[in-house]
Amino acid sequence: MITHWQELVLTSHLQTAQAIKDELANGNFEEAATGIEVLAEALGKSEKRALRSQLIRLMTHIIKWKTQPQMQSRSWAGSIENARVEIEELLEFEPSLRPAVPQLIVELFDKAKRVAEKEMGRQAAIFSLTWQDVFVDKYSVM
Repeated sequence: MITHWQELVLTSHLQTAQAIKDELANGNFEEAATGIEVLAEALGKSEKRALRSQLIRLMTHIIKWKTQPQMQSRSWAGSIENARVEIEELLEFEPSLRPAVPQLIVELFDKAKRVAEKEMGRQAAIFSLTWQDVFVDKYSVM
């Protein structure tokens, strides 16, 4: 059963926060507490979705980089670095997500590979990426 708070949080996190503020101002503390719980859960899911999205984007570029060395460019290197920066910022904002990253690399690899293969128009002979591949190795054009 979807509650009023769950419907509201799907519409807008800002409106949900305002509604919680209104409940507090009216002395409806239990209702406000319910709203806070629903909002906190939604925000956590939102951050995790953003992390997953950036990891897929990053791994897609790395798969393309490794599969098509003749196509490597400063633009691709920039995209890899940009995704790393975005992930770094997400993890600074929500450090509780950091422990999940190694497992997400494994879980999301097939999705990233599928996207990369679609963009390249060919299959990639890569079957996994490591932490080293994703976050340590340097990708630059000489």
